[in-house]
Amino acid sequence: MKIIDIPKELEEIRKADRFRKVRDLRMITASRGVDREGKEYIVFNSNDYLGMTHEKEVEEAARNAIAYGTGSGGARLTSGAVFELSDLEKEIAAFKHKEDAVIFNTGYMTNLGVLYALAGPGDVIFSDALNHASIVDGCRISKAAVKVYPHSDMKTLEKLLHETETEGQRFIVTDGVFSMDGDVADLPSLVRLKDKYKACLIVDDAHATGVIGETGRGTAEYYHMEGIDIQVGTLSKSLGSEGGFAAASRQITDYLRNRSRPFIFSTSISAATGAAALAALRLLERNPETYMGALRRNTGYMKEKLTEANIPFLPGDTSIIPIVMGREEAAMEYAARCRERGILLSAIRPPSVPAGTSRIRLTVTAAHTREELDRAVKVMKECFIEDC
Repeated sequence: MKIIDIPKELEEIRKADRFRKVRDLRMITASRGVDREGKEYIVFNSNDYLGMTHEKEVEEAARNAIAYGTGSGGARLTSGAVFELSDLEKEIAAFKHKEDAVIFNTGYMTNLGVLYALAGPGDVIFSDALNHASIVDGCRISKAAVKVYPHSDMKTLEKLLHETETEGQRFIVTDGVFSMDGDVADLPSLVRLKDKYKACLIVDDAHATGVIGETGRGTAEYYHMEGIDIQVGTLSKSLGSEGGFAAASRQITDYLRNRSRPFIFSTSISAATGAAALAALRLLERNPETYMGALRRNTGYMKEKLTEANIPFLPGDTSIIPIVMGREEAAMEYAARCRERGILLSAIRPPSVPAGTSRIRLTVTAAHTREELDRAVKVMKECFIEDC
């Protein structure tokens, strides 16, 4: 696109009512935020599922690690690495039952880094239609052939695997928990297919870690099975920090450290960031019932109250509660009405979701109080748009 065409493109975005802008918000607790005008909100559009961002031990770990500098100073292969990152990689690997793990700067960069390093010309990637944008973009830059199968359609996936000949590697890549619908990937079928067709299975557990499975280990634990070759994840959701990780065999992680350009050429995250994620992971490992129990109780309570209020939502086993409204205007108006009354909800519209499925994506966390949940449902009921 020519730079001189930007004003025209922006005008078309505005005409379609899809112009987006950043709204400043400072989180004062894990469930409440305040804007620059001092207005306070109960927040239901955060991915801080376990409320770790404001846990005292996590905050203290970050404060203590700042003694080693506010930044890392360089890429890990050229400038060395803060101790906290290597310690975190070891604990993530153990937590995910893998030999090793590699930390990336963001979850987005992790998917790009894994797919860009491992897949190339002659290989084929089989990708779920509702995968996160980071997976989609990782597929695009990999230069591998890409086959997209309808969401969780295992019959079509098998047909594609059977019909697609390649002398290279087959990769199956999927979200573990899909971020817009809150449903869980069919791991048993995926493992069966990856074994049958000798594929490498990559599962992005960004919205699964700390959310599903008895102790928060994600999709594999949810199904009580192994079989995932590479588990991708993030530090910015349940672990209350920033960054991403790939957990796999030592051979794969060694290869990523030597061939993944997003890892090699990025300044590493700081000691404070790594220390916060490590402290959060240790809290989750020591007290899964404390955090996940609270998350599940709050999620169950919220769904109960929404049902009583006759607000329809998609079913699921996670704390992502989608309220599909169809029209973009309805979703935007509903979110605006609730925001005016102090409840922050995410209005999700194309291109994040298919046309005609615009929705409110409500996320419950372990940090929400019953009073906050009750207040939210009261406002949502009073603001609900019937003709959506």
